Amino acid sequence: MDLEAAKQLLEKGDSESQQAIDSMRSRFFEPFVMEGLKVERVEPGRLICSMKVPARLLNAGGFLHGGATATLVDLVGSAAIFTAGATVTGVSVEISVSYLDAAFEGEELEIESRVLRVGKAVGVVSVEIRKKASGKIVAQGRHTKYLPVASKL
Repeated sequence: MDLEAAKQLLEKGDSESQQAIDSMRSRFFEPFVMEGLKVERVEPGRLICSMKVPARLLNAGGFLHGGATATLVDLVGSAAIFTAGATVTGVSVEISVSYLDAAFEGEELEIESRVLRVGKAVGVVSVEIRKKASGKIVAQGRHTKYLPVASKL
């Protein structure tokens, strides 16, 4: 087992790249992933979006990065909570993603989010990411969020 190789894999970078990262504005991550997303359909409890996989979201294997996929589940799922009448999207309590197929640069994806429940304190959504051309499922996610309860004071 090469412990030093594992350490170097995680700590790679130099002071110049660290300075570039540190200079990025706050809330950089969401726009970085969501750039190019188009809302195709909105209805109560349901959202359908589309996007072409951009080069900036590819992993070392050349396909859509798992972290970007999870971020799409998070953000598109959160937006669907608004369509069900919630005034806030809350904070994540649990998120799970099943990765079923690879999506490559330039492939158009369809992202469908359905609200399973929005109660007084909890919202739950299901998100499916498919290849638009074939309908083949790339990932399925479920996201549970705590919705802050309004104070009675």
